[in-house]
Amino acid sequence: MRVLLIGAAGQLATDLLKVLPPSDTVPLTHQQLDVCDYAAVRSALERHHPDVVINTSAFHKVDVCEDEVVKPFEVNTLAVRNLALLSRELDIVLMHFSTDYVFSGSKGRAYGEDDAPGPLSVYGVSKLAGEYFVRTLCPRYFLVRTSGLYGVAGASGKGGNFVETMLRLAQQGAPIRVVNDQTLSPTYTRDLANKVVELLGTDRYGLYHVTSSGSCSWYNFTQTIFRLAHLNVDVQPVTSAQFGAKARRPAYSVLANRNLKRAGLSLPRPWRQALEDYLRVRHPEL
Repeated sequence: MRVLLIGAAGQLATDLLKVLPPSDTVPLTHQQLDVCDYAAVRSALERHHPDVVINTSAFHKVDVCEDEVVKPFEVNTLAVRNLALLSRELDIVLMHFSTDYVFSGSKGRAYGEDDAPGPLSVYGVSKLAGEYFVRTLCPRYFLVRTSGLYGVAGASGKGGNFVETMLRLAQQGAPIRVVNDQTLSPTYTRDLANKVVELLGTDRYGLYHVTSSGSCSWYNFTQTIFRLAHLNVDVQPVTSAQFGAKARRPAYSVLANRNLKRAGLSLPRPWRQALEDYLRVRHPEL
């Protein structure tokens, strides 16, 4: 199985490259392939003849999306539409990633793949629109929703990830304010990469939720980071309204990984266990 990996310098793609067969994988970074350049994408697909395209590219600066509306729709929607069309034309399997932010969070319990979305932000709307293009235009696809990603490579567009941001703030000594009214399942990209490679080994195409098992608030997640890192830090819980982010986030966006079970695959490990493993790999000095 020959794989073309788009966005190969990102934190998820970095972990995917550790589990995909090197001899059958073509990694292309943003500098090598702009996913918004239709002609360049077509040329790359025709040149490399992949069986599968994995698209990890995204514009995910959630608050910036509220003001720079065009960019998220270029990357998260129109570029995905073009990938779906080209995958159909060239008989390629498309794997694409989406987000828990396609949900409103008003349900108050875990969202399954069959639950109706209702995004609250421009980012969420742009990702949902991309999902619809994949599902309507591409006959063979794996559409994977996930949440709260963190990986050793860090998110190139965000200057790291949430875990590293908290550890950096801890070194500054000032109190840290973290929202306590948003619940999710933070997910280690290493675990996500392992699970999606398992999916690729099946022909069970469709929509999947793939997150770490269990859930927590961002505040609880932060407390656990510092506890595992043996740091005594003043962490103050605040509401989303008090924090004052520009984009609205879902209050409860835990994803139920039901279709993984239906496909006969095991669920990812609990988020605490994954976080402990991440800290051991990324910060062996702790």
